[in-house]
Amino acid sequence: MAKYSKRQKEWRDEIDRIQRYDLIEAIKLVKKYAKVKFDEPVDVVFRLGVDPRKSDQMVRGSCVLPNGTGKVVRVLVFAKGEKEQEAKDAGADYVGGDDLVAKIKEGWLEFDRVVATPDMMGVVGKIGKVLGPRGLMPNPKVGTVTQAVGDVVSMIKKGQVQFKTDKGANVHATTGLASFSEEALAENIRSFYDSLIKLKPSTAKGTYIRNISISTTMGPGVKVDPGFFK
Repeated sequence: MAKYSKRQKEWRDEIDRIQRYDLIEAIKLVKKYAKVKFDEPVDVVFRLGVDPRKSDQMVRGSCVLPNGTGKVVRVLVFAKGEKEQEAKDAGADYVGGDDLVAKIKEGWLEFDRVVATPDMMGVVGKIGKVLGPRGLMPNPKVGTVTQAVGDVVSMIKKGQVQFKTDKGANVHATTGLASFSEEALAENIRSFYDSLIKLKPSTAKGTYIRNISISTTMGPGVKVDPGFFK
């Protein structure tokens, strides 16, 4: 028989793992059991009615959360000339070219997002095997290979999240912290939902949003009724 902690027993008694809750009610439950000593991220997972094995049904994009993620995001930009200064003015933490490539090859990875101008992708390609597996490789599909580096850096700093379907047709993102108000978290999750709706593949058949679940890092998953968003 499985053994549960006192905290786990509490939420097992209160949270119906089958029921789909109203979004605000689900957020209240998630916040109630965020009792660890750090401010836990609140994550949302959407199960989509797509076949991720088909390239035309891969859902991938980005979304700027209106209330941010609550995280400090370190942005590295590969650029030169006036674009280098543009990135710095927008708040990029690190800007450069071959000098940064050399540091990364030596094992330096103190950054969370990477942006590059198109002319710098040849330089970035030298560390593709380092950035790629970590989900850090710049990609034009999510706007991180761009001439508008200043705008992109600003959006990232304001709370932009990137997402794509995994092998199980799930899309997930951090949508804030447990200390956020219920209203702020709900607004962020709705914004993420709206972004997914806009990206619905034309070839996807049947129900598109099949399941929604929210949770903190150390807390229980709570199902949300997709009908709440309609």
